[in-house]
Amino acid sequence: PTSDSGSASAARHPKQKRKAHSLSIRRTNSTEERQPGILRGDMLEGQDSKLPLALRNNLLDLFGQIEREFENLYIENIELRREIDSLNERLTGDGQTVEGGDPTKGALKTKASHSTSQLSQKLKTTYKASTSKIVSSFKATTGSRALCQLLKEYMGHRDGIWDLSVTRTQPVVLGTASAVNSIKFHPTEQMALTASGDQTAHIWRYMVQLPAPQPPPDVSAPCDDDQDSSDREEGEVDGEGPCEVPTVRVATATLKSHQGVVIAADWLVGGRQVVTASWDRAANLYEVETSELVHTLTGHDQELTHCCTHPTQRLVVTSSRDTTFRLWDFRDPSIHSVNVFQGHTDTVTSAVFTVGDNVVSGSDDRTVKVWDLKNMRSPIATIRTDSAVNRLSVSANQRIIALPHDNRQVRLFDMSGVRLARLPRSNRMGHRRMVCCTAWNEENQSCNLFTCGFDRQAIGWNINIPALLQEK
Repeated sequence: PTSDSGSASAARHPKQKRKAHSLSIRRTNSTEERQPGILRGDMLEGQDSKLPLALRNNLLDLFGQIEREFENLYIENIELRREIDSLNERLTGDGQTVEGGDPTKGALKTKASHSTSQLSQKLKTTYKASTSKIVSSFKATTGSRALCQLLKEYMGHRDGIWDLSVTRTQPVVLGTASAVNSIKFHPTEQMALTASGDQTAHIWRYMVQLPAPQPPPDVSAPCDDDQDSSDREEGEVDGEGPCEVPTVRVATATLKSHQGVVIAADWLVGGRQVVTASWDRAANLYEVETSELVHTLTGHDQELTHCCTHPTQRLVVTSSRDTTFRLWDFRDPSIHSVNVFQGHTDTVTSAVFTVGDNVVSGSDDRTVKVWDLKNMRSPIATIRTDSAVNRLSVSANQRIIALPHDNRQVRLFDMSGVRLARLPRSNRMGHRRMVCCTAWNEENQSCNLFTCGFDRQAIGWNINIPALLQEK
């Protein structure tokens, strides 16, 4: 939505003679001219429409915004036309007084042509910018729903969800972390790694058994007890009553050594070692089989916020409140090199690897930066947003960046920083509080994005990647 530029009544001008090449719009029912006390629903009464009232009200708001944009454009058009006409009149008057071979006549014509060209270009630029703004605003509201569709909402937590993760192997399992700070699944086995505020990390082994396929319902049977999904109790599943979830109470291993909150943890490639990040300003590397501490990675000046491992190489990236992120290289067992990157002005909330040779970092300074591992002196792309960025993720195949924001929005960008879409959000769809984390799952030509937030729910979305890239 865009705000009105000044008062519409103060900006109106007397009617002028229309020209074939000027933009003219007849204002039929502006929102400013509505009578007091008339509601949107009242204005639509008596009209034959199958649309729900809420949807019709939403459409009316959208068209009202478009109308105001065109009204502002129309006023600017009139102003520019008046300037052009005034300039032409002055130039015509000056030309009549210049007789014969006055040497200034040629210069005058050149100046007139140049000034008129500038004003004409300004008019074209204003028109293009205004219409583009209208189209992009309308497209972001309606088109995103076709490109990004809500699949399922996952309820059950009693507090905000900090982190979530999706398994890389079958069966696909979604894990959400509320009482703990992070969760990551083992690359190949049914094991999960969690980080907690009690200064420890835990490794859990679980067993997922998919339910047997149910016979199709008897459609001929009467259904007097139909219940809308919005009326179900939290944790209730279709036809099964309250959902009974198996609980794993004993961890396979406990990883100790930190002196502060463990805020994140991840598996190194192969799954034989894990790395943890803590508020004690250090990251630790552990052996999974023995729970032995192998290395302590120090150097950050303030608390760590996140850690991430490369999917195919022994590389680790850690993020911190000291506005930096560090790249740790364990590919050579005898040399553990570290590189410090200073590209943000506030807390780096997360930095993640892509399948290629890139790192994507997000920050509370409302920017996201894309870096090339081969040359990380400066970012190859910078994305500027209107809200702090939390734990972002990048899809493996198409490398689409999903940004969760403090302002409840989730936006999608490509690696060059071009915005592709925004997940739809309204009173009945999307997150109602800060979005904390995103995670991708790509398989069988399908691309799903999972998000979680402080509203105690996780949401699954289907992202139409081919259409998304085509819209780009």
